[in-house]
Amino acid sequence: MMRPTVLIADGDSALRRSLAFALEEAGFAAAESPTFADVMGRLDGFAYDALIVDVRLPGGDGLDVLDAAHAKYPGIRSVVLSTFGSIHHAVRALKSGAREYLLKPVPTAQLVECLKKHCDAHLVEYHHEKVVSNQSFAGILGSSPSMTRLFQTLHRVAPMHSTVLIGGETGTGKELVARTIHDNSPRRDFPFVAFNAAAIPEGLAEAELFGHMKGAFTGAVYTRVGRFEAADRGTLFIDEIASMPLVLQAKVLRAIQEREVERVGASRPLKVNTRIIAASNVDLSELVRQGRFREDLFYRLNVINVDLPPLRERLSDVPTLAQHFIEETCKANGLEIKVLTQPALQALMAFSWPGNVRHLHNAIESAVVMSGESRELTVDVLPAEILAPPAEVRTAILGDLTMPETPTEGINFAAAMSNVERELILTYLRRANGNKRQAARMLSLSRTTLIDKLHRLGMSEVVQSPAVEEAVA
Repeated sequence: MMRPTVLIADGDSALRRSLAFALEEAGFAAAESPTFADVMGRLDGFAYDALIVDVRLPGGDGLDVLDAAHAKYPGIRSVVLSTFGSIHHAVRALKSGAREYLLKPVPTAQLVECLKKHCDAHLVEYHHEKVVSNQSFAGILGSSPSMTRLFQTLHRVAPMHSTVLIGGETGTGKELVARTIHDNSPRRDFPFVAFNAAAIPEGLAEAELFGHMKGAFTGAVYTRVGRFEAADRGTLFIDEIASMPLVLQAKVLRAIQEREVERVGASRPLKVNTRIIAASNVDLSELVRQGRFREDLFYRLNVINVDLPPLRERLSDVPTLAQHFIEETCKANGLEIKVLTQPALQALMAFSWPGNVRHLHNAIESAVVMSGESRELTVDVLPAEILAPPAEVRTAILGDLTMPETPTEGINFAAAMSNVERELILTYLRRANGNKRQAARMLSLSRTTLIDKLHRLGMSEVVQSPAVEEAVA
């Protein structure tokens, strides 16, 4: 299992260091933060298990940090320290989710025991929640706001018989969600049948969906039941429905509306009672506008819409998902559960995951294999793509350095590196649509450090531009 991570936010450097040392000795991974701006930046970039924060921080209010931490990571364990006791501060801290409100000076051993108590309880809760989640939601994991909303939606949708349209990028778990809806519905004792519209050749898709009679076409040597019939009283999941040709869309629409199908070569239809769950990784409404998807079928499918968030928008769930995949992979291969180191976890949380949850799963499986007999998953066993900058950043960095016209007499190294730094910052500012806090998180910097760099590199117009500031506000 991963070591619990603790962020210590306090202006007293001696206290931070002694507490960090004691926590590391006790099995925690500790990080230190000296100012309000720094701790806010760190919370943007990493999901800590616990937070120790002083009420008074250089540059801001520690209780504002507490509020931000619990809003972003509802499961975080927090302890508030104060030099001067205040009933008002204590009440606010406890209402905001703090587990303890302690007066300084606090013995280091007491703080360590306090953190151990609350983090051990958190691990028990985590495993309990995971067991419940596996029973109720088929292994769907996450506690981010977007996942909380998804669970609430699934609770409402699953018991119904309504048609569901699931949207989301490739790898977000659309089939897993479809199975979850089925497994928690009144149809759970009947078949769940999956059909991938992009994987079946167009000429065979109709027979696959609706079945065929013996002799209906060359090669039809026996009568075959289609997916609609096979899912009778259960659920039919149609994945990548956008790939379905318009002619077949019309037949699917009729089957949904009339609740009947006609096998290829048959003379009369068959009644079916099948719940339809469809999924698409592209915007069907846009395809309707382009004339590439039937409008009537779109509205028939889009009774209940479930959108799955990409992993890059719920990075706070990466630690939970990574731990789950580590345990799953180790158990499947008869290995002892390995430990993910703090730097490796930070690298996972800094990655944008274009392949989403499936991408993370594959990365963890690769890391477990490449770690050999080691009990730890370190940065060096992670796939190289996770540690490499994006292609456009590599181009920005290496483009000028590989040009034939590079002066043979040499270059100004400091100026060249400033240009590299400038390109990296501008690339991530563009990627974050001008949001400096988000860009700073992608660069593993605090927001104030990023702004300082912008000033130093002569890019103050980016900071002072009213349009950018208005967009970021």
